[in-house]
Amino acid sequence: MDKACPVVMRRRENQLEILVFRHPLAGIQLAKGTIEPGETSLEASERELSEEAGISLQAKYQLLEWQRRSGEPVWGICIMEAGDGLPEEWSHYCEDDGGHVFQFFWHALSQAPSPEWHPVFVDALNAVRVALTKKVESNKALGSFNQLYCISIRIRNKSNRF
Repeated sequence: MDKACPVVMRRRENQLEILVFRHPLAGIQLAKGTIEPGETSLEASERELSEEAGISLQAKYQLLEWQRRSGEPVWGICIMEAGDGLPEEWSHYCEDDGGHVFQFFWHALSQAPSPEWHPVFVDALNAVRVALTKKVESNKALGSFNQLYCISIRIRNKSNRF
């Protein structure tokens, strides 16, 4: 893997929002940066979030490995701790590329990206949406399986009593 992309989400008014920022030269983006030698995608996600957003959150798990096109960098997209306590918006000075002020804000996952979004990050956002949908569907299926398993155990236990 070449890049780490920390994904911070929160729930507001029954919708999921994702933390994004406005780069002064390159449009709306997700935080992302290079994985340094010896770092995992989780460690790099924590570091990149601190460098680019000025916040410290723990990486929970890697949601997916993603590559936009063959030959391009492979991203480790990681889910971070929930951002429920973070402000609605803020600015942070990042020293990358000679220094820029990034403007952070929340974007509803159900909302389409505006034309201001950088095309690479439109594709990354779509990959995150698909992966999250699969995870939810998998958890629902697992939940249904667990319910059926528990019901069958209860039935078996009741029948063993006779």
